[in-house]
Amino acid sequence: MKRYLDEWVLKDLTTKMVVLTGPRQVGKTTLARQWMQLFRNAQYLNWDVLPDRRVLQRQSWNPRAKLLVMDEIHKMHDWKGWLKGVVDGRSPEQALLVTGSARMETFRQGGDSLAGRYFAFRLHPFSVREWCEQQHVAPADALDHLLERGGFPEPCLASDSVQADRWRAQYFNDLIREDVLEFSRLHEINTMRLFVELLRERVGSPLSLASMARDLAVAPATLKRYLDILQALFIVFTVQPWHHNIARAILQSPKVYFFDTGLVRGDQGVRLENAVAGMLQKHVHFLQDSAGRAAGLHYIRTKDGTEVDFALSEEGALTQMIECKLGDNKPHRGLLRFAEQFSDTQAVQIVYGLRQEELRNGIRITDAANWLMGLSA
Repeated sequence: MKRYLDEWVLKDLTTKMVVLTGPRQVGKTTLARQWMQLFRNAQYLNWDVLPDRRVLQRQSWNPRAKLLVMDEIHKMHDWKGWLKGVVDGRSPEQALLVTGSARMETFRQGGDSLAGRYFAFRLHPFSVREWCEQQHVAPADALDHLLERGGFPEPCLASDSVQADRWRAQYFNDLIREDVLEFSRLHEINTMRLFVELLRERVGSPLSLASMARDLAVAPATLKRYLDILQALFIVFTVQPWHHNIARAILQSPKVYFFDTGLVRGDQGVRLENAVAGMLQKHVHFLQDSAGRAAGLHYIRTKDGTEVDFALSEEGALTQMIECKLGDNKPHRGLLRFAEQFSDTQAVQIVYGLRQEELRNGIRITDAANWLMGLSA
């Protein structure tokens, strides 16, 4: 199955090592095996497979392999220093692809720097644009499907919703039992699970770790570490409030969203907001990874509670403000206020199932599915 990163990764493999990260079961291994078919004598080695681990430790892979794929090697001690030696010592004709389900620059410090030796890409779940291109369906049908199933390949492609639900239940259990345990202690797993359950009910709201810490009877610093782990494993991502002073933005409360919309607990409006957040994050990451653009995703909120769901930036300047609505085509009060304040920034209100696009008070009110179709990935 062709994915949106195919062209970019294959091009970069001709010049540098490529590091491909993303959530568990988002399709990294499937993609790697597809790309292997385009290279002579390609070889795949997974650190979690004992025979493969021995080959990696001995560096006894096929020197004539035109593509060498290494999976989950961030679990190796001093993997950065080891990988630097591999990159510097490989044949110029050998392409190198490194994949992993955890964000490889996080929690694994030490070793020599890999700066300048690789290009990095983050693989995301399906978006409206990608699902339309895959399945040749209308944007509205694609959005409905993604709201029901989430964007991960297996539930998206499942024969029915029951199979998708079975996949998700197993997926969630595996995330907590296996992936999270890699970065935390066994006795913390139950607290971590409760923390994730609380996050599933707080999607789209500014996050108060202090309040949640009181509910869970732990220190706020502990929940901050848990949140870092969940982000490193591509389970959740945070959206920071926009502010010209970046330090002040970091101090304010972020919003948390899930890479898998199917994990969200809430009504259709909350699920829509999470899906839009995921597609905007995919759009931003694609611009960063494929073109090196300084793009960012934020939300806007003032002290009096006036808020806009999302804002896109580039080179430190706001480019778009986006309000997400399930059915209300009346211009949002917060968007009206900020559209006047940031007059050079595009203001758009995307509405699920909107019949007629309008321009009101400088705000573009448009159909959510069609607008999402226009994102870069």
